Amino acid sequence: MGKTKELTDANFDETLKGDKPVLVDFWAEWCGPCKMIGPLVEELAGEYEGKAVIAKLNVDENPQITARYGVRSIPTLLVFKNGEIVDKQVGAVPKSVLASKLQAQVA
Repeated sequence: MGKTKELTDANFDETLKGDKPVLVDFWAEWCGPCKMIGPLVEELAGEYEGKAVIAKLNVDENPQITARYGVRSIPTLLVFKNGEIVDKQVGAVPKSVLASKLQAQVA
């Protein structure tokens, strides 16, 4: 099973440099909806291992990246390709919605 990558202000930009799409889950410990989609994001990490990078960024611990992308409500999930945002989802959604956003970038 794949594992989500923990992102920080320090390693965020480096992670986006690869040639694979990157799904970033902006979350916090105190966020109820974040806890609902957390396991779904973990499952995607397993399903897309080798095809995409699935990552999480704690907004409380990483204010610079959170501010750079204007993340005001969480969970916010951003999909990056070649360092640019190509898709965005705010709020908890079914796994199928996240998978389709990712699949569009993997193909």
